[in-house]
Amino acid sequence: MIRLLCLILGLLAAPATAETITLGDRSYRIDLPPNPQNAPVILALHGGGGSANQFARSSGLSAPATQQGYAVIYPQGTGRAATWNGGYCCGSAARTRVDDMAFLDAVVADATRRFGLNARRLYLTGMSNGSILAETIAARHPSRVRAVAGVAGTMDTRRNRVAGPVPLLHIHGTADPMVPYSGGKGDSSLTRTNFASVATVEAAFLAPFPMLARTERIIDPAADGMRVIERNYADRQGRVQVRIQTIEGGGHAWPGGRRAARQGGTQDIKATTEVLRFFAEHP
Repeated sequence: MIRLLCLILGLLAAPATAETITLGDRSYRIDLPPNPQNAPVILALHGGGGSANQFARSSGLSAPATQQGYAVIYPQGTGRAATWNGGYCCGSAARTRVDDMAFLDAVVADATRRFGLNARRLYLTGMSNGSILAETIAARHPSRVRAVAGVAGTMDTRRNRVAGPVPLLHIHGTADPMVPYSGGKGDSSLTRTNFASVATVEAAFLAPFPMLARTERIIDPAADGMRVIERNYADRQGRVQVRIQTIEGGGHAWPGGRRAARQGGTQDIKATTEVLRFFAEHP
């Protein structure tokens, strides 16, 4: 009886439709809500060495997102290590200058045509290398993006200026050995990229906005030796336009994900919950 109940609950939590679409020599996975017509779109970019299916599993994003009416698209990177060209990172995608921005444009256009989605309500998120590209796209094309949420990956702020106001959530651990919180080359990084700091990303996304009011709070419900410092920058209407969640002692992880504990993820927050909370604030 318990196993049957768990199976039923699992089926209820699953996306209404999940399938993989071939697009030229590449592909994307899409998880659809019960009614995809005019649904907002979340473009979710896996980390370097990951995959579309891996990120869907590890983040657990699809079930809550589709229940809230989003269509979630997981594009697939290129090369044996499956990376994205985020400019200064990562892997063969950056070395060979793969035009991932054009690919992602094609993915959104294809999914919109196939399933009747609302591409005017586009949200971006990503982990690590995926976060780098998500933030870069939002910075270059702010009018096309409702909000962006990056986890453990900082865009190249030396070569990218945020062209207009676009809401940002950034989640990052201070003990990240791959993409250091303070910038520079990570001790455990698989590339020798001189990463931008979280502070420069924060400043870059704040710059296009008029004066925002800053508040701060501590999130520390779990006895895991870590805590989250959340900085919120709100406009005159009280809507948070930039939110930075600093995980003190946190590693290179999607907090709350399947492998987060092994990668230094905190139990104080779940990235998926925080991402969807932020997106809901920018309908």
